[in-house]
Amino acid sequence: MIRDEIKKLLGQNAEIERPENNQFGDYSTNVALKLAKEGKKNPMEIAEKIAAELKNQNNLFEKIEVAKPGFINFFLSEEYLQNQVEQILKEEENYGNLEIGKDQKAQIEFISANPTGPLTLGNGRGGFYGDVLSNILAKAGFDVKREYFINDAGHQVEVLGHSILGDEQAQYKGEYIDSLREKLKDSLNGAPKEIGLKAANHIMENMIKPTIEQGMKIKFDNWVSEKELHKSGALEKITALLKEKGLVYENEGALWFKSSEFGDDKDRVLITSSQSDKGEEATYFLADIAYHYNKFVERGFDKVIDIWGADHHGYVARLQAGKKALSMPGELEIIIMQLVKLFEGGKEVKMSKRAGTYITLDELLEEIPLDVARFFFLMRSADTHMDFDLDLAKEQSQKNPVFYIQYAYARICSILKKSDPDILIHPDDPDKLKLLNHMAELALIKQLIRLPEIIEDIKKDYQIQRLPQYALDLVRSFHKFYEECRVIDEKNSGLTKARLALVEATRVVLKNTLNLMGISAPEKM
Repeated sequence: MIRDEIKKLLGQNAEIERPENNQFGDYSTNVALKLAKEGKKNPMEIAEKIAAELKNQNNLFEKIEVAKPGFINFFLSEEYLQNQVEQILKEEENYGNLEIGKDQKAQIEFISANPTGPLTLGNGRGGFYGDVLSNILAKAGFDVKREYFINDAGHQVEVLGHSILGDEQAQYKGEYIDSLREKLKDSLNGAPKEIGLKAANHIMENMIKPTIEQGMKIKFDNWVSEKELHKSGALEKITALLKEKGLVYENEGALWFKSSEFGDDKDRVLITSSQSDKGEEATYFLADIAYHYNKFVERGFDKVIDIWGADHHGYVARLQAGKKALSMPGELEIIIMQLVKLFEGGKEVKMSKRAGTYITLDELLEEIPLDVARFFFLMRSADTHMDFDLDLAKEQSQKNPVFYIQYAYARICSILKKSDPDILIHPDDPDKLKLLNHMAELALIKQLIRLPEIIEDIKKDYQIQRLPQYALDLVRSFHKFYEECRVIDEKNSGLTKARLALVEATRVVLKNTLNLMGISAPEKM
């Protein structure tokens, strides 16, 4: 990456940015301002000195300028950009691969919806986010595992049983509950929890998993049952470890963890009192600590990312406290997905015919293609509320950003198919690439080489929305190139070869970008 090349010249602590206005260069740094502050010197003088030292060191830059109050602006050379086309043609699907996460194991746990009903829009948002973040980390060099935690040991399973029985403690409603009641009619004499467990298993196997695997096209490496975690003795093990460290105490018959000593706002109950409404039982919190102890200590993940719904915000500090108390190695990141609202005809759509109270993901995927659903859910930052425009999602024209991008990919494929395959520049024959010097050509190459940077940036802050935005920026640059530069020039075979090479490099990078988003790259539309 060019950012890395600049950092090598300036020092690894230098901050390198891409100015929004290209008049200020392709890349810029404020390193002179920082050095001036530390040494109490004139930042412009420091910037001028650094720029002078760098100007003649390599062929990376066409020019280096200094701007007040002490910025250093770098303009990439044509030669460097032309060489990047050759590099893309060599690497193909490997272009954008990084080694940031080399030899590190990462686990991403996402969706993990309660097995009490079909998946919702919110589950879809978190699901696609988790899947694409997994792709990004894998591209960055991590050994990534996707995991789903099945919450089949809690009170909600018993409530599901009551809902199927239709008694006064019922909470879940909808067509699927009526269907389950009919399917389990021979088992309705059992206890509510027993009925709930059978129903939860049916929902997982016949509703949730098919939606994930067939509808969303997400493949989990592991499905972990909370019920099995309880059976394994893992919760008792964690309780014993906390007791050994003197981090638990009893109060009013319940067992409490001193989580306030590790950054939580108050202590938390691990095991409820036998006198409570539910009787003595382990809390979700104790199961969560045991589950994460298994992730970090027993399975050895270096990085764990949990993607939770908006209603779980209050659980973040307590889980981090549990990790800290038991000195679990590795890094735990918790991402909270904000709510989704569905709009059609300018009005919010709230009611579902099947689920009773919410729109299911299956219903959405019946209305729009999977590619469109993925792209739309990825367009907004996870920490912002999202309004999903169903009318735009249904639009099968270039007003729809997904079709706009896919049309561009199909056009690129069409250009290449109509050309003599022998005319394409081979990576070992890059000299003709020196003919790529039109402003639109160079601007397109500058977009192409952003992909590794996008991957690195997302790896750092998990802002997935950069990826669909990058795809749009890349396609706009390609259209500008296509409008201003005649690709097939019968009078100039050398220029034709160079431009076809640039078109092929664009195809490679755009396909790699779509692959990261899990979106198809159609060759015809």
